[in-house]
Amino acid sequence: MLGAWVIALAGLTVLGSALGGTPSDNLSVPGLPAAEGAAILQRAFPGQGTSDGQVVVRSEGAPLTRGAGRAALRAAAADLRRVPGVASVTVPGPPGTVSADGRTALITVEWSTPPEDLGPTELAQARAAARPLEAAGLTVAYAGSPAVEAEASGTDWSALVGILAAVVILLLAFGSVVTMAMPVVGALVAVGTALAVLTVLQAVTDVSDVARTLAVMIGLGVSVDYALFVVTRHADQMAEGEDLTASIARATASAGRAVIVAGGTVAIAVLGLAAVGIPFVARLGQAAAVAVVVAVLAAITLLPAALAIAGHGLGRWRLPFVSGPRPVDLDAPPGSMHGWARWSLAVTRRPWPYLIASLAVLVTLALPVFWMQLGQVDAGSDPPGSTTREAYALIATGFGPGFNGPVEVVLSGPEAKARAEDVAQRARDLAGVIEVSPPTVSPLEDVALLTVIPAGAPSSAGTTELVERLADRLKPVAGPGTAVYATGLTAVGVDVSERVAARLPWFIAVIILISFVLLAFEFRSLLVPLQAAVMNLLSVAAAFGVVVAIFQWGVFRAQLGVPEAVAIEAWVPMIMFAILFGLSMDYEVFLLSRVREAWTDGQDPHRSVAIGLATTARVISAAALVMVSVFMAFVLTDNVIVKMLGIGLATAVLVDATVIRLMLAPALLSRFGRWNWWLPGRAGRERGGQATIGQ
Repeated sequence: MLGAWVIALAGLTVLGSALGGTPSDNLSVPGLPAAEGAAILQRAFPGQGTSDGQVVVRSEGAPLTRGAGRAALRAAAADLRRVPGVASVTVPGPPGTVSADGRTALITVEWSTPPEDLGPTELAQARAAARPLEAAGLTVAYAGSPAVEAEASGTDWSALVGILAAVVILLLAFGSVVTMAMPVVGALVAVGTALAVLTVLQAVTDVSDVARTLAVMIGLGVSVDYALFVVTRHADQMAEGEDLTASIARATASAGRAVIVAGGTVAIAVLGLAAVGIPFVARLGQAAAVAVVVAVLAAITLLPAALAIAGHGLGRWRLPFVSGPRPVDLDAPPGSMHGWARWSLAVTRRPWPYLIASLAVLVTLALPVFWMQLGQVDAGSDPPGSTTREAYALIATGFGPGFNGPVEVVLSGPEAKARAEDVAQRARDLAGVIEVSPPTVSPLEDVALLTVIPAGAPSSAGTTELVERLADRLKPVAGPGTAVYATGLTAVGVDVSERVAARLPWFIAVIILISFVLLAFEFRSLLVPLQAAVMNLLSVAAAFGVVVAIFQWGVFRAQLGVPEAVAIEAWVPMIMFAILFGLSMDYEVFLLSRVREAWTDGQDPHRSVAIGLATTARVISAAALVMVSVFMAFVLTDNVIVKMLGIGLATAVLVDATVIRLMLAPALLSRFGRWNWWLPGRAGRERGGQATIGQ
């Protein structure tokens, strides 16, 4: 089995390298008005470049419209035209590309290369071409391609930090180097295999850098989680004197079953993102599903093989200052009772205080979700010191914040060219518009293009409202035979936000229904999956609330490296919900599996809950700490969207493993007692060969 994994990992790596695919951040969304407008533009103006970039120039002295400043601009533009891959360069000149005070200018560079193929090399070439500007004492910054791609290609230490955190936590939790190495090494192999699979897939489909980051984030977390479920079960059985081979088989059959159910729930949830109708989001879900499926396979095939090789040395190489896990005995004297045993008895004997306290915490954390504002993250939230953030600030200072998010208006139809100037004049009269470019007509089709500059920043509520109503306000002037589209990155972001807002409730309902059916089938109960659905909704709502408080309201924003308040990226809540709902099921299934075993072994309802909680609390806590550390490590990245995902996922896992799994879930299970296992049309579950509820 180990050999098969080695061959699979090596073979997939070699195959991916041979196929030569590259990551693609294709954000096109078929069916959206902005996407239709962009498609019309590509047909009507085929000579335009594939990627747009800007060189932003600022003079603190003489205006750039004359003298040495203007000469430097012309020299830089001439040098930029000679850079390989540059399709065209627009020389600054009033109006539009030079600010009113003449001290800020924009050199627009169109590249013939797609954005994903640009990077540090092209940015370095652009910088070399712009040296006449710096030699003249001018401030120079870069926006768009290839600056965005170059700054996103830096070294990311998040995964390494997460792995080191997992090593430390597992060493302190289990005290054995060998026990620690099992889940950590297994996670590294699983994540490496998942990345190799994605490398192969990117040769035939779009796989973005964000998707790979998400796969690493999810893969590390769930791989350690699933391995811990199996390893701790095996260790407990070995401590009870069970035969080595039988223990591995039993641990794989019992904990492995819980892993398959939990992993299947996660995979179904993230694959369900395809129903949203946003290809970029669907591909993120597919990448996460690949990581989860590989993690499940590793837990039920690779890990048992490693346990067999470790044999009776699983607890070898112990840390002298860390005591290993002790057996949980609910009947031990109070003075020598295990801490988790005392906790489980306290919760199950007096559930109401824990029930009320946990609900109060969850509701408090979830309250900010009612003020969630979906939008798009722009370059204004890039890290301080980055050239894209500096360019954003220079443009906003010289021209106004709206120049960072222009909206392209496309007119298509027999009257498009004739009505273009009338439409442009109407656009100039609209509230929230500060400038409209003269119309450009296509030589190939009945298409006209004009650029609208909003008064507000791309992520502002005013710009969103303008984009939402722009086409409808211009349509009467364009005439009945002319279609009007608002397109460009800003318009695409607004359209995506609207689609997400419209489909998110349905997506949530479908995922809850699927998970309900899976848990009902697994545990032969209606009340247990209903409790799980409600509790998981609460944990997700708490995570959303924390994300809103940090990124919109600014709570602990500076400490987490978020330079300014931002709207919540439109697709982030949907991704978070799919992943978090699935991850919450990990701990739910693991806890309920042990409760169910105790119940079917003949324990009374309250004691079965206490046994399940006492025997799983340690591994759930350790697994959750590992996952929280992995997710929080991604806060170290410069990408604000990745920070959102990391903080949201870490919050939900922390809340789920503490407030819900240690308090709310056992309190509810204890209160409902025998009714947890009730099904309509039958007296109850069978346990130990005897009927239960009916008797």
